[in-house]
Amino acid sequence: MIVIKEEVWNEVPLLCVEQAGAEDKELPVFTYFHGFTSSREHNLPIAYMLAERGYRVLLPEALHHGMREDNISSGKRQMEFFAIVKENLHDLQQIYQYASDKGLIQDDRFAIGGTSMGGITTCAALTQFDWVQAGMVMMGSPKIAAFARGMVEAVKQSGIEMNISEEELEQMYTSLEKIDLSLHPEAIGNRPLFFWHGDKDPVVPYVHSRSFYETIENKAEKTEQFTYITEEGSGHKVSRKAMLAGTAWLEKVL
Repeated sequence: MIVIKEEVWNEVPLLCVEQAGAEDKELPVFTYFHGFTSSREHNLPIAYMLAERGYRVLLPEALHHGMREDNISSGKRQMEFFAIVKENLHDLQQIYQYASDKGLIQDDRFAIGGTSMGGITTCAALTQFDWVQAGMVMMGSPKIAAFARGMVEAVKQSGIEMNISEEELEQMYTSLEKIDLSLHPEAIGNRPLFFWHGDKDPVVPYVHSRSFYETIENKAEKTEQFTYITEEGSGHKVSRKAMLAGTAWLEKVL
């Protein structure tokens, strides 16, 4: 039987999904971040699949989402996108510290993943935390600075007032470059990395993840280090095929 518990780890609200009776045992831990405007419970299908296989899966609630929404307007939340990603990185640190202090991680087996904004978070986290053992990116971009520039340009073209100066934008881009995996590919080291992306994604550019993969695949320390799955004709939605492929991959690497 799979148990889903609503908990707070170092002030981070999350769902903990694991097998009944394993609550205090050391297990491999997989933290999965949801996408923009989504919430933690939307990722229960993949969490259930992995919990069945013996993983402890953690689904954090991102800032300004779900129970942390705080009545923020959709426009304000859009402008806070990259602040949310950075808060996800802070939350990941808090989660890891809690799990370590409580002795919940088996043999340092701690991996992360995410959908869309959560996939962007995953790529950014690989530049910051060497205790992350593997990353699963579902239609996320490893080029966060380029993604930011594209998002800002789209907002400008739409005619929406941004209320932010060009100087402030440049400061934001510079700060994002520090966590941009495409600018720091050496941070990956020998860690396994999985990408799934639909080639018709209208939200997060498919070319971001695909071109990055093509630059790193020949630099892999082992041939199986990097996995990339293109789903032809698929848009901005994680398919069942993607979830099955991702869970099978995680079983091999963690």
